[in-house]
Amino acid sequence: MKTKHKVLFLCLCVTLILGVSMLGSLAYMTDRDSVVNTFTAGKVGLALDESLVDPDGTPVPGADRVKQNTYHLIPGQSYVKDPTLRILADSEEAYVRLLVTINEIAALQAIFGADFLPEDYASGWDAETWPCVAISDVQDDSITYEFRYKETVSGEDGELVLPALFTGFTVPGALTAEQLATLDELKITVVGHGIQAATFADAEEAWAAFGEQFPDLSL
Repeated sequence: MKTKHKVLFLCLCVTLILGVSMLGSLAYMTDRDSVVNTFTAGKVGLALDESLVDPDGTPVPGADRVKQNTYHLIPGQSYVKDPTLRILADSEEAYVRLLVTINEIAALQAIFGADFLPEDYASGWDAETWPCVAISDVQDDSITYEFRYKETVSGEDGELVLPALFTGFTVPGALTAEQLATLDELKITVVGHGIQAATFADAEEAWAAFGEQFPDLSL
């Protein structure tokens, strides 16, 4: 009996050892694969410039575009000023806008009346392409207009040049020398902004988020 018990015990031990060995083999009989994820940083790239002009507002032939110009104002004279926004290559789809700030508002209103509207003296502005969506209150004798491009833009197919916001302005001929002298410090400042379109339902949501992040850059 003892011998039979020993044999049975040995058989059970062998069975258990085989079972452990089989389980061990199953544990190692696996396959492995991997996925390598490469992440690139998205970006929104913008550039803003305008034609180089002489003080009388005439474009300089063959000149590179510039960030600013200086004008010599004369009653009745028309001047070229064509602020143009470029969407740089590989830029993500984005909403873009231009803020136009005009100073010397008190002097302008004294000359042209309280209902003075700068767009009455600008040329080449397309309200459908660049609709004006907001006008600030007068602050520091300046007023700012917000223009948003009509649709989202991207640099997926290379650099994209948008239509100029406007192409020029005209000084009314009825201005006297005394009135013109009050505009000696007149400036038109144009600033471009862009924000990704992804993750936002529409332009209103996107620009609201922009304002929360950059409150000093909003109206």
